[in-house]
Amino acid sequence: MASLSYIYEKPGGLADWRYSRATGLNETIRIPIGRTPEEAVQKFRDFNKKVVHKEFLNGGALLFLEGFKEKGRTSLQLEFVRETWIGGWKWEMGGGYGISVYPDTHLLNYMSMPSNKGIKGTFPIVFGEVVNPSVSKVKVIIEGEGSGEKEAKIVDYGREQQLWYAVLPKTASTPYTIEALDEKGEIIASQTVEDQSDSDSIPSMSAAVR
Repeated sequence: MASLSYIYEKPGGLADWRYSRATGLNETIRIPIGRTPEEAVQKFRDFNKKVVHKEFLNGGALLFLEGFKEKGRTSLQLEFVRETWIGGWKWEMGGGYGISVYPDTHLLNYMSMPSNKGIKGTFPIVFGEVVNPSVSKVKVIIEGEGSGEKEAKIVDYGREQQLWYAVLPKTASTPYTIEALDEKGEIIASQTVEDQSDSDSIPSMSAAVR
């Protein structure tokens, strides 16, 4: 059993062959094994960015990596790694955005990542950063298949920075509506997402009607 598990999980093995076919690659990708979730991402991405938040769920770990922060621009990276049958961790899926940000008029930004058949992990997922402190809650309303409502988790990190994310049901499909609410529970920003691989900044409702 141990030898079969190694054949399946080793870099370039059966697991990587299945992943490559699921993502439409003709050649088999070689995904390295890390001793920790952070090392698995570092080995696969070949960089060493700071992990600002980590959650263990769905047989793996969801990692948020800090991106660049400069005037008018921001970025955030999300990666999912799974625990292997032979110990250690392997990268499964991830991505990120670099986006314009306007704190005076935009309340939050987002990226939507779909689920893919044959790829494990916490997908579909919608995530981003809270840009303006007037936002106290974020909700994602699923209007397509698997309709329903999901309250996002908001996480403090760094110096007065916040990220948010909502893991959606596997059956969920666009359109999604992202709503930002203030401390009184009033909707202060809203945007409908039609593309499951979209990213954008969301203006306040008052700014959007100017």
